[in-house]
Amino acid sequence: MQILIEAKGLKKTYILRKGIWGIHDRIRAIDGVDLYIKKGETLGLVGESGCGKSTLAKLLLRLEEPDEGIIIYDGINLTSLSDPELKFIRKRTQIIFQDPFDSLNPRKKILKILEEPLKIHNLYNDKKLRKEKIEEVLEKVGLSPEVLDKYPHEFSGGQRQRIAIARAIILDPEFIIADEPLSALDVSVQAQILKLFIELKEKMQLTYLFISHDIGIIEYIANRIAVMYLGKIVEFGPKREILTSPLHPYTKGLLASVLKLGSKSLSIPFLNEEPMNFKGISEGCAFYHRCPERIERCKNEVPFLKGTEKGRFVACLRVFT
Repeated sequence: MQILIEAKGLKKTYILRKGIWGIHDRIRAIDGVDLYIKKGETLGLVGESGCGKSTLAKLLLRLEEPDEGIIIYDGINLTSLSDPELKFIRKRTQIIFQDPFDSLNPRKKILKILEEPLKIHNLYNDKKLRKEKIEEVLEKVGLSPEVLDKYPHEFSGGQRQRIAIARAIILDPEFIIADEPLSALDVSVQAQILKLFIELKEKMQLTYLFISHDIGIIEYIANRIAVMYLGKIVEFGPKREILTSPLHPYTKGLLASVLKLGSKSLSIPFLNEEPMNFKGISEGCAFYHRCPERIERCKNEVPFLKGTEKGRFVACLRVFT
């Protein structure tokens, strides 16, 4: 299967605080990420809140600029393109954000919200054809044309997310990043929206990067899984192998935490501890202070992603010891 998008050595650092003598603190939100997504697949990106998943999503689409590394999209180096040159790529790539309450302009009616991308890319300039396209997209997401004359605040969370999805697919993209698209929704609505994502993928032959802190959701929708911890990919590979025989201690903990919901006897103390932030990690493995399987080497050596078998990678010194 052809690789559609690939990240190599991505790094992103933010300045936390400036003082009288200049920069005091920095946080490396993305720390040397290597990742690829195959055309037509769903890659699930999972990890605790604050581990860098959303930052990675923005870097992949050049919504933010990486400090280091490159992004290759369908053979094109995105990091070398100017903003005008990126316009063609932006038509092919879209992002759906976490909160449908914040992602839609409250001052615009739904018709204007859905028209905007078409006008930006100079598509469907004929008013009649444009409206037909909008109504076609609404039908795909399970909404009627009556919504077009209303404002976002007149809809439920699930309906707003359907509108956000409609806006994302109206340009007929090939790659969509869904950044925690279910977490702001009621549990009863989550299954409906998840089913919609799957239906659209099949109908439109889409490729997804689906981001979630909920490994149960990732299990349902993904073909492959990437596990993220403090700005690093710590495990990466086919869904079945990762879910049935995880190699990284952090992945094991995430899976065990799902099981813990139905078992009082299962204890995962390290997931109850606060993770170190990047200011507290100067060398060694980022997971060292929480890891129940750490060895002495982990304190001083940085583990890098290495292949263990076809299509499977893990960043753990113990696995290769």
